[in-house]
Formats: sequence, structure tokens, C-alpha cells
Amino acid sequence: MSNTLIAADIHETAARAAVHLLQPSHYLPPVWLSAPFIFLLLMIATGPLLYPRFWEDHYTKVSIGLGGIVALYYMLVIDHGTRILMHSLEEYLSFLALITSLFVASGSILVRIERRGSPLTNGAILFIGALLSNLIGTTGASMLLIRPYMRINEGRIKAFHIVFFIFIVSNIGGALTPIGDPPLFLGFLKGVPFFWVISKLWLPWLLTIGALILIYMVLDARVGNSEMKESQQSGKIIVVGAKSFFFLAVVILAVFCDPAVIPDLPNLQKILHLPFGIREVIMFGVAFLAYRTADKEALRGNQFNFSPIREVAFLFIGIFATMIPALELIGSYASDHAGEFSVTRFYWMSGALSGLLDNAPTYLNFLAGAVGKFGLDINSVSDIKAFARGVSSSVPGDVTSDIYLMAISLASVFFGSMSYIGNAPNFMVKNIAIQAEVEVPGFIEYIYKYAIPVLIPLFALLWWFFFLC
Repeated sequence: MSNTLIAADIHETAARAAVHLLQPSHYLPPVWLSAPFIFLLLMIATGPLLYPRFWEDHYTKVSIGLGGIVALYYMLVIDHGTRILMHSLEEYLSFLALITSLFVASGSILVRIERRGSPLTNGAILFIGALLSNLIGTTGASMLLIRPYMRINEGRIKAFHIVFFIFIVSNIGGALTPIGDPPLFLGFLKGVPFFWVISKLWLPWLLTIGALILIYMVLDARVGNSEMKESQQSGKIIVVGAKSFFFLAVVILAVFCDPAVIPDLPNLQKILHLPFGIREVIMFGVAFLAYRTADKEALRGNQFNFSPIREVAFLFIGIFATMIPALELIGSYASDHAGEFSVTRFYWMSGALSGLLDNAPTYLNFLAGAVGKFGLDINSVSDIKAFARGVSSSVPGDVTSDIYLMAISLASVFFGSMSYIGNAPNFMVKNIAIQAEVEVPGFIEYIYKYAIPVLIPLFALLWWFFFLC
């Protein structure tokens, strides 16, 4: 057997072992158990369009019911299934704690921009939102800016205004720091240096954000100002409830309350007898305090209510439960085929799945496969740092490992803009816009009318420029 084949076999074995370290059980669920997840996606896509009254009244039951089918199967049939479910529940609570705290803290800040909406003004807001997403996360930036963005465009706002806001502020904008999007934070916890992301992704980020804003401004220029209602034109930016920026800062700092950053954290949790992580307790506490101490004028001005977060909480508990078998099957596939995956396959597969599944575990599964391909260990901080610096491949003509990490990181964040369920802020922005009686496309229309024709060509160009090999 040639040295190349031996090396490939070693790498594939290492990849399989690395991914299995992420899997709670080596026993895979049957493929048909992915059906509840597919059915839930179909109902999310068609419910508001074909049977809106039923969906509005019963989406909570549908989500919990379909999630319950998978949960029962895991509890009764799968070995260690209860442990898998508990792990997924912990991830869901972490997810809910983060988006709830950011939603409430941001919703307690009223931003008034005394200016007409115009292509230049709107483009500037979107660019500022993209930068802000890296400091307070895509959820925080989306919740802070979506209402003033809609207000200055009152009377002229169209569906594409909301869609491009989701593209730029709620997703792609947050690709420069681990704070911006959950997959990048998981990579940081595994050992990817904090500033590695911006050093590698700033150029594709800038090109994509610039292209999207340019397309947006062309579309916005066609709307004109004829329908725009009169408003003050002083150009001032007035902030009401600025004290809630303190709560946003606490949430961001709480993100780093993780055993990978603070090793003694689990011991402190046991001493305090907490039901789950200290981070989540802090975040839920921030949400409570931010709401109780919020400036009433800010809440009224933002027309603040808990409907958007309620919809996200109920739908995503079903999504988190039903996608467990899908993620396990994908993890197994990634481990079994990582040795033969090129950077192109890592890019497109991690991206495509991040558009419909939770992009955080998708990122981890493909990261583990790529790390294993280079004979490294996903659970070794030193190995991950070496992987990020760039390890040479034994396969002739292959790229170094940092290009694989760049492809997985970029795709996991960028492709979250491909659907409403690709990232939590997408759903919340959509819900807030609907409450404000702003036109928004349905689930399927969003994908075929905007995501595919606008985003896929840009993502293909990124692949051609940076990852074609």
C-alpha cells in the first residue's frame, strides 16, 4: 500500500474518531426519524401561507408534538437517549437565554433617527448594523436597529428592505468575531484564536457586505420618496433608555462564562446548586432586570412585546428536538467521508446544512471532520491552534488546514441567511415587521425570490475566489 493511501486511511480514521467524540452515542438513529424535522420545516414554510388561522392557533402544539415524537423514541429506544436529550435541552436553554436577554435589553433602547429613509441613509444603517453585529451579536444588533430602520422608511418600506436587513445585520455582518455568531464562539472555545476570524474573513466579509449594500441601494433608489410621510429632518439621533446598554454589556461578558474559558466554573455551579449553567442564569436575570427597569417611553416607542421571542421559543424547541437525529446522521456522514472531502465540499455542505439546521452543531461536526482529516484532535486546544495557523496536508495539491477552517467558518455564518430558520434573529425580525404591518415574504418566497437569486451567486463567487481547489 502506498504512503499516500496509508496517510489517507489514518486521516479518515482520525476524522471518524474526532467526530465521534462529539457524539453522545455511537448508535445512529434510523433515517426515517428525520421525518418529524422535515415535516416541521414544511409546516413552518406553508402554514402562514396556506392555513394561517390553524397555524397561528396551533403552531405551539405542532412544534412540541413533533419534538415529542423524537424525544419519546430517544428515551425508549436509543441507548443513552435520555443523555442525548438532556444535552440538547441544555443547548436549547443556552440558546434561549442568549436571545431572550439580547431581545429584552435591546428592546429597552429606543433609537430615533430624525431623517428620511433614503438609499444612502439606509445603506449606512445596514453597514453600521453589520459592524455592530460583531460587538453585540447578530441578535442584539437586529433588535436594536430594526425598529428605527422601519420608522425612517415608513410609507415607502417594501419586502426587500426587511430581507436585506436579515441578510446583512442578522447574519453575514456577525462573521468577524466569535461574539458575532454562535459557530464562531464554539470555535473560539475549542481553541481558535479570538482574532483569527477577522484576520481571515475580513476580505470576504467586506466584499459580500459591500455587494449586498450596493444591490440594496439600487433597489431602494427605485422606490423613491413619493410615499414617504413627513418627518423631522434635523438629522439627530436620539437614544432613550441608554442605561440598557449596560445590560447588553453584561450579556456579552456572560457569553465568556464557559468552562473552556473559566475552568473552575462547574465547581462553582455545584456549590451554588444551579439547575444549569451560570451563564444562562446571568442572562435570564439580565432579561428580567432589563425589563423591570426599562424606560417606559422606550418600550412604548418600540411597541415592545414578547410575541417575537415567544414564537422563536416554541418553534425552536421543536427544531432542537427534531433535528437531533438529522445532526447525528450528518455527523456520522462527515466522519465517514472527511478523508475524501475537499475544501469545496466542506464549504458547500456545511453552508447548505447551516441554512436549515442549527449552524452551531453543524459547524462542530464539519470542524471535527476537517481536523481529523489532518490527523489532529478536536478536543486538543493546541491541535486546534495549529489547525488555525495552517497545517500542510499529505494529499498532493491540497490546501493547508487554515483554508478548511476559513471555509467552514464563513459558510456556517453566511448561509444562515438562506432561510428564516437559518438564524434566530431572522424569525424575530420577520415577526416584528409583521406586527408593524410591514410586507414580508413567506418562508418559500424568501428562499426562491431573494436568497437563491441574490445570495447563491455571491456565495459561488466567494467559493471561486477563496476556496476553488
